[in-house]
Amino acid sequence: MNSSVPYIIRAMNEWILDNGCTPYLVVDATEDGVSVPMDFVNDGHIVLNISPKAVRDMVLGDEYISFSSSFNGIPHEISVTIEAVEGIVAKENGQGMWFPREDTTDDPPPANRKGKPNLKLVK
Repeated sequence: MNSSVPYIIRAMNEWILDNGCTPYLVVDATEDGVSVPMDFVNDGHIVLNISPKAVRDMVLGDEYISFSSSFNGIPHEISVTIEAVEGIVAKENGQGMWFPREDTTDDPPPANRKGKPNLKLVK
């Protein structure tokens, strides 16, 4: 099956806009295929305002998100892979969705624990 993430991004964007808020896309700018103005990257991440007032020609595709926008009055063409999107949230209240990052380490998963589970009944 196709990834559900692009569908969720599109739905969350619409939901945030329908509620009168500003959608912000949180992106890992270090990922391959990401083209953003590096002057605005902080600790490898960039937060992009994707509201209709802030962008032009936005395409929320299945593999990429692209649009035109200005940063300090300088126009930029932005391109972000879906894999680089860490979340989409409303600027005003932080409501939105965060996407889990794939673990790229080669470490084996922890071994199954043996014995009695450590659960406690709470009344």
